[in-house]
Amino acid sequence: MLESYKKSRAEIEELYDIFKLADEENDNQLIIETLDKFINLKKKFKKLEIKCFLSNENDNLDSYLEFHAGAGGTESQDWAQMLRRMYMKWATDRGYNVDLISEHKGDEAGIKSSVIKISGEYIYGILKSESGIHRLVRISPFDSGSRRHTSFASVWVYPVISENIDVEVLDKDLRIDTYRSSGAGGQHVNTTDSAVRITHLPSRIVVQCQNERSQHKNKETCMNMLKARLYEHEIQKRKKESEDIQSSKSEIGWGHQIRSYVLHPYRMVKDNRTNYENSNPDKVLDGEIDEFLENSLYKINA
Repeated sequence: MLESYKKSRAEIEELYDIFKLADEENDNQLIIETLDKFINLKKKFKKLEIKCFLSNENDNLDSYLEFHAGAGGTESQDWAQMLRRMYMKWATDRGYNVDLISEHKGDEAGIKSSVIKISGEYIYGILKSESGIHRLVRISPFDSGSRRHTSFASVWVYPVISENIDVEVLDKDLRIDTYRSSGAGGQHVNTTDSAVRITHLPSRIVVQCQNERSQHKNKETCMNMLKARLYEHEIQKRKKESEDIQSSKSEIGWGHQIRSYVLHPYRMVKDNRTNYENSNPDKVLDGEIDEFLENSLYKINA
């Protein structure tokens, strides 16, 4: 980190000398090129600044994102799917790897619940502040009367823990169920009961996986997810940052949202913790959430 800082400082000094020379000689083309390089350096410094905030034990790890629709049936289920798409688009546009771990489809549209895994540098540190309730206000595409609806969905972020972190899981504390996967079709449809759901009885944490064709691999993925959930659960208890994760999940509705996405009667996305706003919700829902992530990191480290 220090070496990157020194290198960037040297680049700034060099560019400044070039800019002064170009200004003295009235070389407008060189002035424009130098200013463009200054802008790129500013973006580079921003990334370095963000990395300075990502020094906690798990910040450099990959991350699971778990989505749950709130009360409201099809409306909330569609909103949960829109949220999942937003994070997946954000990740793929930045070159991160995204895996769909599980999906429980809605009755008519959207998803009731889903888990994805995003892999890349400092993913958990960047996304950890996204856990919470997300609220959508819009004219419903499912309402024949074109009325305005408010929908809620939750996003829960936890790290993919490394193998050298020991989390004890006792067989007697587990209930393991198998079922037939409800994939999207084609080669991903399972004709056997290969999907796996594991319930950790003491904590009531439930994980499931259906993206592998092998029941054994699905179970292995489930166990990794369970250990990650239990580890994060314990970290949250120790830090006393919030209520127990499972009890928080029971109230996906008013008064608990961290961010509101309003598409009608005006257009605005507002983070309720940082007060940062964006007046272009279409871009936000298309994965342009970097400003929200950065402002959350500034808030956490203020």
